[in-house]
Amino acid sequence: MIMSFKDEILKRRTFGVIAHPDAGKTTLTEKLLLFGGAIQEAGAVKNNKIKKGATSDFMEIERQRGISVATSVLAFNYKDKKINILDTPGHKDFAEDTFRTLTAVDSVIVVIDVAKGVEEQTEKLVEVCRMRNIPMIVFINKLDREGKDAFDLLDEVEHKLQLKVVPLSYPIGMGYDFQGIYNIWEKNVNLFSEDSKKNIEDVITIDDLADEALDKLIGTKAAEKLREELELVSEVYPEFNREDYIKGDLQPVFFGSALNNFGVRELLDCFIQIAPSPRAKDSDTRTVEPDEDKFSGFVFKIHANMDPKHRDRLAFVKIVSGTFERNKPYMHVRLGKNLKFSSPNAFFAEKKEIVDISYAGDIVGLHDTGNFKIGDTLTEGELMTFRGIPSFSPEHFRYINNADPMKSKQLEKGIDQLMDEGVAQLFTLELNGRKIIGTVGALQYEVIQYRLDHEYGAKCTYQNFPAFKACWVRPDDPKNEEFAEFKRVKQKFLAKDKSGQLVFLADSEFSIQMTQSKYPSVKLDYVSERIL
Repeated sequence: MIMSFKDEILKRRTFGVIAHPDAGKTTLTEKLLLFGGAIQEAGAVKNNKIKKGATSDFMEIERQRGISVATSVLAFNYKDKKINILDTPGHKDFAEDTFRTLTAVDSVIVVIDVAKGVEEQTEKLVEVCRMRNIPMIVFINKLDREGKDAFDLLDEVEHKLQLKVVPLSYPIGMGYDFQGIYNIWEKNVNLFSEDSKKNIEDVITIDDLADEALDKLIGTKAAEKLREELELVSEVYPEFNREDYIKGDLQPVFFGSALNNFGVRELLDCFIQIAPSPRAKDSDTRTVEPDEDKFSGFVFKIHANMDPKHRDRLAFVKIVSGTFERNKPYMHVRLGKNLKFSSPNAFFAEKKEIVDISYAGDIVGLHDTGNFKIGDTLTEGELMTFRGIPSFSPEHFRYINNADPMKSKQLEKGIDQLMDEGVAQLFTLELNGRKIIGTVGALQYEVIQYRLDHEYGAKCTYQNFPAFKACWVRPDDPKNEEFAEFKRVKQKFLAKDKSGQLVFLADSEFSIQMTQSKYPSVKLDYVSERIL
């Protein structure tokens, strides 16, 4: 029994997919599911002929715009491994959701578009991964399109993302001349043919690059070029070392085209061999190991109305240690009470299934009636909280007004639930109690308005609020005279966030600097909780 519990944990691979919008993240996720046999046919994400849309994009707004706005959780089995994917939104307006998701993964796959190369959004996300030493694999996508040279791309990844890369596959030709991939990891050639949309190609093993069989396969000119380039690769880049990769010091790179299902299997095969099984996580009292007997986990995402027919909210919990069992009472640390869950959900592509037991590394969805907030910890009685799930300072601020006085209750409820989800942040002005919504990107306002109307039957309008940044106020001494004066002078700009912390809505960079120099004992912070 004990053996099998440890085996179960070692089987698990939980990772996030991050990239810039349109780099092909959702397509890659779909193709991975295809290999895992979780879906039979992948709907090309933007192809309107197929009404299915991508398996992981289930909100109407996503279907309209062809983007993913909420992180989806998908799981499948492949070669005796249980794989949990968290597909994150690429759009920068939803970066916050992505940052929080990164607290729940053990490793990451970064997708880069061959034509566009490394984009700013990718840089930010990779930086967070680097700060937390999360192991990363880079997948360079869309090889069948004209794009940058392989070496240029590798250089760009090194410099812009400050990674130490090691290519484990290498393209044969690019764009129109693209013939296939040489898999350095397994020493074989995988040829690309246009009509391979559905079937997975045969792989030809070539152990020795000097072998003439290579010339026959791809033509002498291409073979010569490949030999030269691979020689250069082995001189320039280090050998792959798994320990360095797990520590986050070395990043393997794969090339492929997710849309044509090419290079994805290589990525997956290597991934399940090298990627880490569930990792330990720090709480405020100690480090929690995944193979401990007792259960612990934390909420990293809340999604309201997963199913529009039933008004339900799902709290996504990442299990850090032990096993989560159905109908067993667990301690909700913030509320200090025990809760039971009769129908915990696991996700298998689009389908939700009720599961009796889940293990460390898994993600379970718990029906929530309003008990959970992002960052809540569940345990078997131990009083500890997992740290480092931050809220960032919003950059856009608007008053939210009720457009239909008959529906004020619905509006209240809608705002309350959507803010728990972490889509945006709610600030209530101290002076007059008016509500302000702060978001990281402007697109969120649209999403909020749409969802309030469609899911809660409430209409709202917005008015601009002139603020530059929200700063969380941390006085050295809440009782001193300086803090009282700060509150008196700045009262027009003070608000409370949803958890009751005091926030200063500054109207410019200058006003922040002035306030800091005038009231040195009142600290202003751009993050609601320190990122560990």
